Amino acid sequence: MPPRRAVTGRSQEPRQRFVEELRLLRAQKGDSLRQLGEVLGWDWSLFGKMEGGQTLGGPEVAQALDQHYGTPGLLLTLWELAASDPKQFKERYRRYMTLEAEAVSLWHFGVSTIHGLLQTDEYAYAVLAVGGLKGDDLTRQVDARTGRRELLTGDDAPPFRTVLSEAVLRTPLEDPGQWRKQLEYLSGAAERPNLTLHVLPHGAGPHGLVSTDVMFLRLPDGRTVAYTENVHRGELIEETSSVERLQRAYDAVRDLALSPAESRKFVMRMLEEVPCEPST
Repeated sequence: MPPRRAVTGRSQEPRQRFVEELRLLRAQKGDSLRQLGEVLGWDWSLFGKMEGGQTLGGPEVAQALDQHYGTPGLLLTLWELAASDPKQFKERYRRYMTLEAEAVSLWHFGVSTIHGLLQTDEYAYAVLAVGGLKGDDLTRQVDARTGRRELLTGDDAPPFRTVLSEAVLRTPLEDPGQWRKQLEYLSGAAERPNLTLHVLPHGAGPHGLVSTDVMFLRLPDGRTVAYTENVHRGELIEETSSVERLQRAYDAVRDLALSPAESRKFVMRMLEEVPCEPST
């Protein structure tokens, strides 16, 4: 095990301290990033991103590095401190946005709202306002959210599958005209070749994602990460075992949902139920 080092002069910010240890331990070992990837079985670019502060990786990666460097528990402890740091919540969302743009395919389950990639401006305003945003902050967030819709259009748009709880489609906007516009947008989007829509009916009963909105991102390096969200906060999950557990729950929910054809018919029935009132 490498000799203990004085902490004087070392960063006390959890994420930066984790990064500093990663860099120093690899330098002491004399490994290149590619050598590290070959020995531990992960893509070497993951270690580069960890040392660059772009990602924390997962706890299993920290454990493997501890074993490789002969530092039992050191990196895992620093990883846990960095992962639980309140400052990381906004950073995780920024990282999620980066990964979303890179994803080669996306899978979503919505128990409370339509996903941001499929929201109209009016729907986005309503959802974000409920979360407490106001004024210019609200406008900026809506612009940022609706601007992301372009991700799902174009010849090279990634496949996107969304499963929406029936409750989402039975929670209309206050303005019937705005709600009609949202349902029409959702129905039109479901006709795109890269988008698959499912509706999970009330009759499906309890399931493993009963209180969780979740998005899975399949990345170019073959990894899958998950992002869970509610109106107050979101959580980026990169730990393999946790992602796989969520994926199993998602697969079970998808199997309970209506087929794409039946789901489109369901949305059309919901449209027929919207009162014909002008938008204000």
